[in-house]
Amino acid sequence: MTTAPRRLVVMRHAKAAAVAASDLERGLTERGRADAAEAGRWLRELGVVPDHALVSSAVRTRETWEAMSTAAGWDVAPDIDTGLYSAGPEVTLDLLHELPTDARQVIVVGHNPTVSHVAQLLSDGLGDDAAARAMAQGHPTGACAVFDVTEPWSRLTFGDGRLVAFHAGSD
Repeated sequence: MTTAPRRLVVMRHAKAAAVAASDLERGLTERGRADAAEAGRWLRELGVVPDHALVSSAVRTRETWEAMSTAAGWDVAPDIDTGLYSAGPEVTLDLLHELPTDARQVIVVGHNPTVSHVAQLLSDGLGDDAAARAMAQGHPTGACAVFDVTEPWSRLTFGDGRLVAFHAGSD
């Protein structure tokens, strides 16, 4: 019996203001809001309808989620995670291990360099060639890597994701 794939989207927040009272408080620019909405529409066209979202506690990631989910028409309350703000790849993987077992489509909205590292490490190297080439060019603000995974979230490890699509932001 084959397990139906789960879908995982690893996204970098959209373009943020250069300064604020603190890095955590930097919000999106107008372009960032537009890019996040565009990413939401692109994901919706790809058939992504998340049943779970894991979002960093930074203002820019929360605003990215809000603009993206509104444009896509999703009605999912995100899990805002303070640990995701400063997480490295291994901690991000640990957070994925804690996802609900019944989650089928998950979006993670975080920060670079972690997001690009996680996306590269998740890839099994056998996915869509054009998407892999685009992802190898970097992970600009608003970029999304979309993976199919067959392992349960609790056993997901690097190399378990099949890259199916990549959307570059407008940086």
